[in-house]
Amino acid sequence: MIVKTLLDTDLYKFTTSYAYIKLFPYAMGTFSFNDRNETQYTEDFLKALKTEIKNLSQLRFTEEELEYMTKNCRFLPRVYWEWLSSFRFDPNKIDIHLDEACHLHIEVTDLLYKVTLYEVPLLAIVSEIKNRFFGNVADMNEILCKLSEKIELSNQHQLRFSEFGTRRRFSIDVQETVIKKLNETAHYCTGTSNCNFAMKYGMKMMGTHPHEWFMFHGAQFGYKHANYMALENWVNVYDGDLGIALSDTYTSGIFLSNLSRKQAKLFDGVRCDSGNEFEFIDKLVARYRELGIDATTKTIVFSNALDFTKALDIQEYCQNKIRCSFGIGTNLTNDTGFEPSNIVMKLTQCKMNVNQEWRECIKLSDDEGKHTGSLEEVQACLYELRLNRKQ
Repeated sequence: MIVKTLLDTDLYKFTTSYAYIKLFPYAMGTFSFNDRNETQYTEDFLKALKTEIKNLSQLRFTEEELEYMTKNCRFLPRVYWEWLSSFRFDPNKIDIHLDEACHLHIEVTDLLYKVTLYEVPLLAIVSEIKNRFFGNVADMNEILCKLSEKIELSNQHQLRFSEFGTRRRFSIDVQETVIKKLNETAHYCTGTSNCNFAMKYGMKMMGTHPHEWFMFHGAQFGYKHANYMALENWVNVYDGDLGIALSDTYTSGIFLSNLSRKQAKLFDGVRCDSGNEFEFIDKLVARYRELGIDATTKTIVFSNALDFTKALDIQEYCQNKIRCSFGIGTNLTNDTGFEPSNIVMKLTQCKMNVNQEWRECIKLSDDEGKHTGSLEEVQACLYELRLNRKQ
């Protein structure tokens, strides 16, 4: 059994789930799996995957976990954790099969506050079983040797980072080995997104909100208003807590033009998840200056498939301009010498209630060619935002 607890997931899944409950309790959505490498899988792999998915239904929130999350997540009320105690993953909600080309298809449809919880465990399970079936065996000594070099860089240069590696980890054992070492020796590791390991090793849980929150707002309220409304609604739920705003769902340029003075002052900073980090730093600092805000009081969290060497370059560039921190995932939990899985699960459709028609959810990107969604809807979004780009 790979996933053994409901807490073996990222904090932002719980915060997003509660935001849906609070504001959109009847909204529904579909999450769809995408293997960007178009890996060919086998029937034996599919059988093993279905077994693990069936095991998910056995997970229960324990009293100890409930007390821990209630105590350490003051921004989420106890009633949410008590509801989660009765939550069960439902394998019947998960449509999973191989197509004729042996590509894997997974879709999950349910109320949004429930379906959002499926994403991280499903990705972690696929990644681990895939490595097992491809005969990839992690060398823990090599992993720890590489990790020691990264930790030394961080300690030497006071590089602040969090571990963000649950979704595409090589395996749960590799992730735990990495987190244990980070907790013991990395002086500037600020925490982990994984709630289970945060609890186990006494670390701080890290995370705010995902692209899906903005994608939902774009589908329901229009792309022009998506960033503004998504941030306003986040504030309506969390009242200033969890104050790092995600910038690139409909390109960072659109985000910065939408960013109001109130939101810029209220949010502690911004997360950069795609595009050229150095250009983004300059644009964000300039936008803060336009709004009469001292950028050195704000923070950029970089989470764009980073390694520690690049993070150091970015930190140096930020000096005396803006604070920075880093969310590093694959480079920590899947730096094994084998090619990491390039897999995602995205919100692909949503509706406000059972009577509304389904609306497609799409995401643009600051990385060329990485827009997600049908060509027709992406073009409609680009037109509405007056972006003369091709997919």
